[in-house]
Amino acid sequence: MPSRLGTLGLSEPDLSRHIAWDIGVAGLGLLLAQRLDAPFIAQRFSRLVIDCNRDPARADSIPAVSDGTPIPGNADLTDAERQARIDQVFTPYHAAIAAELDARQARGLPTIVVALHSFTPVMQAFERPWRFGILHLGGSAFSDAMLARLRAEPEAGEVGDNEPYRMDDVDFTIPHHAIGRGLDYVELEVRQDLLADAAGQEAIAEMVARVLPAALEDLTP
Repeated sequence: MPSRLGTLGLSEPDLSRHIAWDIGVAGLGLLLAQRLDAPFIAQRFSRLVIDCNRDPARADSIPAVSDGTPIPGNADLTDAERQARIDQVFTPYHAAIAAELDARQARGLPTIVVALHSFTPVMQAFERPWRFGILHLGGSAFSDAMLARLRAEPEAGEVGDNEPYRMDDVDFTIPHHAIGRGLDYVELEVRQDLLADAAGQEAIAEMVARVLPAALEDLTP
């Protein structure tokens, strides 16, 4: 949390829950970047400060309640307080992504955007059976290839097609940075219990680092 916001009025147990961060994704992203020699851009501030995968014009980009938990520090924000979070957290993050994509385009490098997220095994008392999810808006050849490749992996288990979340007008990053530039993409969701420790992150990174290039090869004529 930015120091000026304290804990947003939350206890440590709440700050450790999925409502505050995508558990395990930072470790997974770094491991994949190392294995694939790829850039990894991560948001270091909690999504309770501002959700950087939502349009900041949406009221729920700074949630007053998350999975049934009130967020006192997000209640009754002024327009100026909301704008400060956009300026200090949201805008620099997306500017970094845009700068990387601009640099790759200038160098003539082919690019696929990979967005990483993790999801809680239980949401509103519903136990989610999926271990992975591929989110897309349709028309993404790479997302289709990743879905097929993951489903062919014996250890992958159940892989959701737009499950447990569906990519829609809530999502910001992929529509803005990938689809908006005409780039192919995949938005990968991993169940958080698979990424709960370093060993789990290593295991998932090893599999995903194998599947990503294989899916790309599937698109090569």
